[in-house]
Amino acid sequence: MAAIDDDAIDLHFIGNATVLLRYGGLTLLTDPNFLHRGEHAHLGYGLMSRRLTEPALDPGQLPRLDAVVLSHLHGDHWDRRARQHLDRSVPIVTTPHAARRLRTWQGFRRAGGLRTWETCTFQRGDAQVRVTSLPGRHSLQPVLRLLLPPVMGSMLEFGPRDGAVRLRLYISGDTLLFDDLEEIALRFPGADLAVLHLGGTTLPGGFVVTMDGAQGAELARRLDYRNILPVHYDDYTVFRSPLDDFLDEARRLGLQERLVHCRRGQHARVVGHGERPMVG
Repeated sequence: MAAIDDDAIDLHFIGNATVLLRYGGLTLLTDPNFLHRGEHAHLGYGLMSRRLTEPALDPGQLPRLDAVVLSHLHGDHWDRRARQHLDRSVPIVTTPHAARRLRTWQGFRRAGGLRTWETCTFQRGDAQVRVTSLPGRHSLQPVLRLLLPPVMGSMLEFGPRDGAVRLRLYISGDTLLFDDLEEIALRFPGADLAVLHLGGTTLPGGFVVTMDGAQGAELARRLDYRNILPVHYDDYTVFRSPLDDFLDEARRLGLQERLVHCRRGQHARVVGHGERPMVG
């Protein structure tokens, strides 16, 4: 059995919202997106967006996965390379909407949907992670909410198999800022890292469907988590709010000491007890 040598997560930022997480013997992957520069992600209803960057890894370079955590079913979070190359027996934690489509249309038979605040648990060796589905909204406009897929945030709670929580990692998913997100901090105070999906994704007609820099910084202020990692900000042509928007606003709010500057391809070692992540 794989033992937990220390309470630390190795986080490898692959690009866009794709992050590889290792804790003890556990390995998780978030929002798998492996398209290459110049390829197009399908966003539904004939909408496409061209990728501007290269992912740090291809699917064939991934280690064995214990689970995939998928915020929603859009082509920049679950693309054709993921569909073709990921093991169809890997568990996928996602929304009920995405889980049904992954099982029935794509053959990922262990895709499971969580409703908001529902949980599931994975174990490997001495390590355990509990995944909780959290509120998220791709749009605040009722008409667009009917057209866009449901989205979830996630709280990942890592620790030994006895259920003790040693590390908490929040993943926002593709959400806008809205009042229900404040309940996350009430239920899960003091998380060690917030991974925020930014970019100010803008659809034709000027509809913004992910947090821009100002919204992301304000969410970080409201949650008051120990460290903040921005992702999902420069990989596609639909992104309109660059990383500097977020960094400038975070500094204005006095959050600069919490920022984790882990760029695409880099690793960050996330530890508990309020210590700063080490990036390399």
